[in-house]
Amino acid sequence: MNEEPRVENKEEVKAEHPLTEIVRFSIIAILIVIPIRMFIAQPFIVSGASMDDTFHSGQYIIVDQVTYQLHSPERGDVIIFRYPKDPSKFFIKRVIGVPGDTIKIEGGKVTLLNKENPQGFTLDEPYIKSMEPAPLMTETLGEREYFVMGDNRDQSSDSRSWGVLQEERIVGRAWLRLFPPSVLDYLPGETKIESPTKTSS
Repeated sequence: MNEEPRVENKEEVKAEHPLTEIVRFSIIAILIVIPIRMFIAQPFIVSGASMDDTFHSGQYIIVDQVTYQLHSPERGDVIIFRYPKDPSKFFIKRVIGVPGDTIKIEGGKVTLLNKENPQGFTLDEPYIKSMEPAPLMTETLGEREYFVMGDNRDQSSDSRSWGVLQEERIVGRAWLRLFPPSVLDYLPGETKIESPTKTSS
């Protein structure tokens, strides 16, 4: 004869030591959190003024680490990457140039030249807080090379000073801005920088 299923009374179950439960919970949490932080998303806190007014120091963001496994960064993306001169530090900047682009900076203007626009086009950058006129600078990007700048150009250490950014140093793109709640935002600061549309006569 089959036994009927039964539910044990609370008093019949041997009580676990509280520490055992804590250890078990901690192990499960680690097994879930670590892969997420390593491969999917991780939190960062903005520090410094290089991205003012788009981002301010102390804002809390979640970085998407999956998208760039599917496609490469695009112009206008706000990315987080390991600083080329000290990989232990993380920087947040905007992608201005992608592989194949030539970036020309003169005065307070940025011009992009590429296969589609051999004559170049000047970027319309409404996100910039400030950019003082500067001497002519030209940089041509090779494979897996990016040119990045902060939105607060006069307070930013970026590709103008330390050179191009290699793709393997990119951690991901700014995906969510969570704190403070008043600035909660999806894909914060992202702006598509597109080539002028060609029309036929």
